[in-house]
Amino acid sequence: MAAANPAKTLQDELTCPICLEYFKDPVSLDCDHSFCRACITQCWEGFDTDVSCPQCREIFPQRNLRLNRQLRNIVEAARDLRLQTAKEPEPERLCEKHKEPLKLFCKEDEIPICLVCDRSKEHRDHTVIPAEEAAEEFKEKIQAHLQTLREEREKLLGCKVSVETRSQEYLRKTLTKRQKIVSEFQQLRQFLEEQERLLLVQLAELNEEIVKIQNENITKLSEEISHLSELISEMEGKCQKPTSEFLQDVRSTLGRCEKGKFQKPEEISPELEERISGFSQKTIALLETVRKFKDTLPSALETKRVNMTLDPDTVHPQLVLSEDWKSVRWEETWQDLPDNPERFDTEPCVLGCEGFTSGRHCWEVELGCGGGWFVGVARESVRRKGQISPEEGIWAVGQWGSHFQALTSPVTPLPLIRAPSRIRVCLDCDRGQVTFIDAGDKAPIFTFPPGSVPGERIRPWLWVLGEGSRLRLCP
Repeated sequence: MAAANPAKTLQDELTCPICLEYFKDPVSLDCDHSFCRACITQCWEGFDTDVSCPQCREIFPQRNLRLNRQLRNIVEAARDLRLQTAKEPEPERLCEKHKEPLKLFCKEDEIPICLVCDRSKEHRDHTVIPAEEAAEEFKEKIQAHLQTLREEREKLLGCKVSVETRSQEYLRKTLTKRQKIVSEFQQLRQFLEEQERLLLVQLAELNEEIVKIQNENITKLSEEISHLSELISEMEGKCQKPTSEFLQDVRSTLGRCEKGKFQKPEEISPELEERISGFSQKTIALLETVRKFKDTLPSALETKRVNMTLDPDTVHPQLVLSEDWKSVRWEETWQDLPDNPERFDTEPCVLGCEGFTSGRHCWEVELGCGGGWFVGVARESVRRKGQISPEEGIWAVGQWGSHFQALTSPVTPLPLIRAPSRIRVCLDCDRGQVTFIDAGDKAPIFTFPPGSVPGERIRPWLWVLGEGSRLRLCP
């Protein structure tokens, strides 16, 4: 089907989608869409890789701009044609009624008229001015509007570039997240498949050994049953013989009967039974870990990762904050800090600036070496002056000496062989639950069950004591 307006279609094809002007130095992308070189360069400013086409959104791993010479030549020809057409005088329009040139303009009716129309009854009492003068007046008004429209277009172009830039950034982030998710789950699948393979191999070995023992015992039992059957037949025949013949070698016969007593074979050795028990316990522990991970996974996917900072108004005088308020260390010397109501004055701890009353949130804490530490959350109303206890609204895990424990009442020992390098704190305000996870291998450490944390404002809480003790909130 032919285009309704070929001139408009041609103009659209020769217009840059970004600046909406004729192409200047046109370049094409790998998706075959074309733009002014300056426009696409400005649109991609700040991006070295993973750029996209502003028109179809296709993402390219690197910039590849191809000069479109054919399009450039067509644009130049169209521009020359437009200039040539503009120079040619337009044929003078005539009044449809009187066939006279339209030299005048009626201001009341806002239409061009001829000299005969001006003398007619229809326009006799109207204000009439020369057409050239009317054209100048309207050109001035239109020019004023054009200036406003151009300014609005520039604002929208700037907004479009800004939106494209932000979209590219978000697309790059989602691509990175996708790659990380694929990689992490691939590693998880490989780990689970390897564990499954090892367990099945061990189970097959146990099965083979049990079958071997079973076959040996059945063979031994079959041999003894056959031997006893022969002995029984012989003794029954012996008893049927005459007395003189029966008493002959009777002592030997009785000896053979006594030797015929059979000792039942041991079905499974203690060593094998111990191996089976150990395998069962190991399997149950692994499957329980996988089940817990599966149960916590939906919540983890909906958890919001927050960028935490520490509150300098709450820090104990023996704790020193970093300039970015993300790291805290213990020092023996007390700092000269104002004794405001928010500050802890006895326990070496500090609260986070952020507080939460709803939703799921998580953050990670990097652990330093030496001394003691506790990581967790506390009520915003937790006591700041004097000794405090977990019952007053603290939910945390940590290390004191060589012992790992959760701050329950009484404390719960944690079966950790070594301290993790980073701990992830997951706070579910809606369920009133706090979970601690080893951020390195994603192994669960401890969970305060649902309903443990009350429905009030909860803040991160750190406790640091001892030479070399340091905690840092991960960005």
